[in-house]
Amino acid sequence: MNLDSRLSGVLHLLLHLIQARDAVASEKLAVVLKSNPVVVRRTMAGLRDAGLVTSEKGHGGGWRLSCDPAQTTLLDVYLALGSPRLFAMGHRQDAPTCLVEQAVNRAMDDAFAQAGALITAQFGSLTLAALAADVRHHLGPYPNERGGNPHDL
Repeated sequence: MNLDSRLSGVLHLLLHLIQARDAVASEKLAVVLKSNPVVVRRTMAGLRDAGLVTSEKGHGGGWRLSCDPAQTTLLDVYLALGSPRLFAMGHRQDAPTCLVEQAVNRAMDDAFAQAGALITAQFGSLTLAALAADVRHHLGPYPNERGGNPHDL
C-alpha cells in the first residue's frame, strides 16, 4: 500500500527550520528527507504560497520559517499541502448499481467522514511549537542551541 508521507516529511523540515539560524538550502533539506532537491523546492513552494515559509535566492539562500510556530497548526500545514487524502481505503466502485454495494459505500463514507473530522480536529489542536517542545523534551535543546550543528542538516 502506498502511503502519502508528505505531511510527516514537511513537519520534519519545518521543525528543522524552527531551529535554523540561517536559511537552509533545498539540497540540505533533501538530505533530511532522503529526497531530491527539486521535490523539496516544489513542496516548499506550496508552503511559501501559504505563507508558512519564505525563500531567499543566491549564495547563502534557502528556506526560512515565516509563520509563528505557536500559531501554526498541523491543520495549516495539511491544508497548505492541498489536503492529501487521509485514508488509503476506498470504494470498490464509486457508482455501483447494486443496492448492497451502495449500502456498503454509504457506511464507509459515514465512517470516513467521522474519522476525518476527528483527525483534522486533532491536527487543528497541535501547533508547530508544541512539536518543537516535544523534541526539546525528549532530546534536550536543539543541536544549534548546544552550539553544534543539527545531525542531519
